[in-house]
Amino acid sequence: MNNEDPAWTDYRARFANVYDDCNNSSRLQSYVMRAGHQLLEKQFGAQQRFDRVLEIGAGTGEHVPFVRHQYEQYVLSDVDCAALRVARDKHSASHGPKLSFAVQDASDLSFPDESFDRVIATHVLEHVPQPHTALKKWRGTVKNGGVLSILIPTDPGFAWRLGRRLGPRRRALKLGIAYDYVMAREHVNSCTNLIALLRHYFPNGQEAWWPLRVPSVDLNLFFVFNARVSK
Repeated sequence: MNNEDPAWTDYRARFANVYDDCNNSSRLQSYVMRAGHQLLEKQFGAQQRFDRVLEIGAGTGEHVPFVRHQYEQYVLSDVDCAALRVARDKHSASHGPKLSFAVQDASDLSFPDESFDRVIATHVLEHVPQPHTALKKWRGTVKNGGVLSILIPTDPGFAWRLGRRLGPRRRALKLGIAYDYVMAREHVNSCTNLIALLRHYFPNGQEAWWPLRVPSVDLNLFFVFNARVSK
């Protein structure tokens, strides 16, 4: 089967429509999802400023409310224009002209080099077919001295697989969606491999894990990586 297969297209479209519901169908699930976004922003307070910020794979704008630092412009980019319309409806009134929206493929950004002071990607890198190439392109869009911020799930670690089985998988199956098949098609990179790539390209990056501080894929649900880009 390929990406044009009608069954796959149908599953993907249906899951996209209920993604928020599947991942936030209980208070516990909602708390867990928020925790990852909060962890990524933990070291950036209101006293800090990044003039131009790019979020890659922003989807419906789940991460924006967790950003605490100051900025002049925040660009939400995603390959799905429908998701960006939802993000615009949710956040334009509260954030005003500082927010802008751009249809962009995470694997092939068209922004000029050194365009942004900070680049953010939450729950994106595990979906990218060639993550090493994408990381190089993402790094290129960051200005010298800027920051690249990454949040990824610890899939296929034990804690993540258990949480997925008890949470969104159960909800998706009730809606008639082949959840395991969708995840197999969507999460194409393991957390272990992605962490190895991040450590290689950004040896001075700062790491954080949740819910435990122990650097273990099996005992945690999220991995966060913030790297200061030097050129």
